[in-house]
Amino acid sequence: MPGFELFGDKERKEVQDVLDSGVLMRYGFDGMRNGHWKAKELEAALAKRMQAQHVHLVSSGTAALTVALASAGVGAGDEVIMPTFTFVASFESILALGAVPILVDIDDTLTLDPTAVEKAIGPRTKVVMPVHMCGSMANLDALQKICTKHGLLLLEDACQAIGGSYNGKPLGSYGDLGCFSFDYVKTITCGEGGAIITNHEAYYENAHKYSDHGHDHIGNDRGAEQHPFLGYNFRISEMNAAVGLAQLSRLEEFLSIQKRNYSILREALSQIPEIIFRSVPKGGEENYSFLSLFLPTEELARKAHKALGENGVDGCFYWYSNNWHYYKKWEHLTQLKSLGQLPKEVRESLPDYSKADFSESDHWMGRTISCLIKLGWTEAEVWERAKRMVEAIKKIL
Repeated sequence: MPGFELFGDKERKEVQDVLDSGVLMRYGFDGMRNGHWKAKELEAALAKRMQAQHVHLVSSGTAALTVALASAGVGAGDEVIMPTFTFVASFESILALGAVPILVDIDDTLTLDPTAVEKAIGPRTKVVMPVHMCGSMANLDALQKICTKHGLLLLEDACQAIGGSYNGKPLGSYGDLGCFSFDYVKTITCGEGGAIITNHEAYYENAHKYSDHGHDHIGNDRGAEQHPFLGYNFRISEMNAAVGLAQLSRLEEFLSIQKRNYSILREALSQIPEIIFRSVPKGGEENYSFLSLFLPTEELARKAHKALGENGVDGCFYWYSNNWHYYKKWEHLTQLKSLGQLPKEVRESLPDYSKADFSESDHWMGRTISCLIKLGWTEAEVWERAKRMVEAIKKIL
């Protein structure tokens, strides 16, 4: 579970600082605390931790994806390649800009299959967006080579994998742009919030303007600011940023706890020869927020998922029939259900996903169970959980 399980003095102190200041806005022209804002402090801390030159905070992970795409000039008719296993925000952020989400298969990493990505590239493709689901990463080296070959942008959705790394670089910092979410189910949480990181100054300049109504943020008089281009309101609040600042300072603590709990469970489940674990690309290290495993068949995975619940093991997810995270349940996308009329480019260019063949993804997701790793468990509770998991799974094999 996320960092709110371990909220303590650091979080309370940062929030009280904001309350004492009487300022809850990100941008303004009075009441500044000696020229400092919690949002700016968090951006500086994130830049250091994520080895990025530029960081911009926004109101959510979905906002981060939307602003990142917009900052790179993605718009109507552009195609963005994304995986079949992700959160619905991935395609929502693309559609919000009038762009077209191109779903492709995953492999045993539970992330984008580079071979499938290469096949999906067309004349309108502009971005490849791997999603580092459940704490682990895509094969970023292979994807970067594809992007370089075809002149595409690599945008990392690291919303579920903050603290993980690839070839010594923090997840999110490998591509042209990286995005994080700090909602209440993430490893560190602001309650709600998100961030964009990049080493491209132009993208950063676009991002901070676009996410605040197109304001240029030059000078101290907000009313005198110019509007270089159209924008929207995706600002984060000072209150959220204050909590995030305290949480970020505890990230290494959280990762250590997650790794301990993950390792105990994995060691216990490794005793079962029929179980194999998700593949982590060479050079990658998970953030250990989930333990994902494959059963031999879809039928056994369904039985194991049910048995785990009946044996008192909570927090285990069978994504194959999950409404939020797998394409099979995205009827609102496949049937283009919308409150208003969608852009012509989307209506005319979106593939007919109701007839798409994603059997390779089905092969992996149908057999996958992902177990949430909670921070609040004691070591004794983890060992007891491991015992219950082994008993439940052995019973159905």
